[in-house]
Amino acid sequence: MKIEFVYAEVSDLKKIVETYNSTVASRLVTADLEPVTVESKQQWFDSHNKTNRPLWIIKHEGIYSGWMSFNSFYGRPAYDITAEVSIYLEESARGKGLGNACLQKAIEESKPRGIKNLLGFIFGHNEPSLKLFYKFKFEKWAHFPKVANMDGVERDLIILGLRIN
Repeated sequence: MKIEFVYAEVSDLKKIVETYNSTVASRLVTADLEPVTVESKQQWFDSHNKTNRPLWIIKHEGIYSGWMSFNSFYGRPAYDITAEVSIYLEESARGKGLGNACLQKAIEESKPRGIKNLLGFIFGHNEPSLKLFYKFKFEKWAHFPKVANMDGVERDLIILGLRIN
């Protein structure tokens, strides 16, 4: 299986947003309840850089399959050693092992970027993502019960963490 991780360019933002929006209706992956716009994600896109907060396009067999990013945790300099990893795959790319490849890449890329803690923010009912992160030895670092209201259903948020040595 040939998987490539390419640094995202601004011209990729439309496709990134489309992939993100494809997960909204499932109420499994994101806390957004309505699709977002490219314009609303521009500042988020601009907050990434190749040094310590990369945003990658994922290509499987040469075909765009999703994206992965490192996001700052809590927005203060002392937390720069900690990053949240986000993985969003095209529906056609799910269940093909790309999540495994993404987490492996995230772990490998952490230490050279000065990241000592990787976090995953995952809804408690998102069993596939929880299973994936646990497979890579992430541990439950926090549990926020019933902090999200999705169409009248209150959902838990689990923060999984991995210390990078």
